[in-house]
Amino acid sequence: MGIDVLWVATILSALAVFFALTAIYAATTVRDPMQKRVKALNERREQLKAGIVASTSRRRAKLTQKNETTDRMRSLLSYLQVLQDSQLKAAQVKLMQAGIRSKDMAVAVIFARMVLPIVLGGAMILYVYALGGFPLWSPLKRYGIVAATLIMCYKGPDLYVNNLVNKRTAAIRKGLPDALDLLVICAEAGLTVDAAFGRVAKELGRAYPELADEFALTAIELSFLTDRRAAFDNLATRVPLDAMKGVVTTMIQTEKYGTPLASALRVLSAEFRNERMMRAEEKAARLPAIMTIPLIMFILPVLFIVILGPAACAISDNFLGK
Repeated sequence: MGIDVLWVATILSALAVFFALTAIYAATTVRDPMQKRVKALNERREQLKAGIVASTSRRRAKLTQKNETTDRMRSLLSYLQVLQDSQLKAAQVKLMQAGIRSKDMAVAVIFARMVLPIVLGGAMILYVYALGGFPLWSPLKRYGIVAATLIMCYKGPDLYVNNLVNKRTAAIRKGLPDALDLLVICAEAGLTVDAAFGRVAKELGRAYPELADEFALTAIELSFLTDRRAAFDNLATRVPLDAMKGVVTTMIQTEKYGTPLASALRVLSAEFRNERMMRAEEKAARLPAIMTIPLIMFILPVLFIVILGPAACAISDNFLGK
């Protein structure tokens, strides 16, 4: 394919060293997930104490510049007739599920989905066909790399957002049984639903910051919204989990029919713990099938060489000696 093996080995070695150093750095410098939030709250508290309620001119200029940039993107997309309300709403829901609250980012995602294929894909087309890039490759391979670049540029923003959604959903799934246990304790202690959500968010802030954010936002919505069911529906929308939908349904039923909240949440917590254990057992049962291919490709050949190598060397020496 016209690729130097030494250059490929050098690049792969450099990448291996880089990832090893990154892993060591990440393992040795573990940061507190709540440190940034606590620092922001402390700064806000100090500003209120000093009487500085309004934003500074620098922050106001930055916010105005961001809004102007978003308005330009929105106007360009509207002029090209590629910005639809359903598409914008779907992007906003995805961003909320990823933990990004700003609605302006939805316009940025749609704009990046349109611009990246034009910029990066056009650059790749110019490099391959106009500048004669990859001269040793066949026409099919050159067309393949151009098509792959265009597809990745178009799907890149969606893949990035989906990755954030999956990571956040997995983190919330891990902490949901503990959160339900705390909700049971708060309900048995006589707290209201919004106070219980706020207390659980405070207690889970260090262990599960993503779930704490969602519960804190739900507590705020329960306090201010006239329709309490809308707050629970918003929670189910922001967290795309069947378990969370079950919790929301239970909350709505207790609000509507007056059923005991503690007993229902206790049953849900036990069910979610059993589900988590079954998921772990499923992964453990899949492990032998997953290890079959590495065993056949990497372990068994080395084992045969170690066992049969000395015998083959002895046999060859005997034949050559004779």
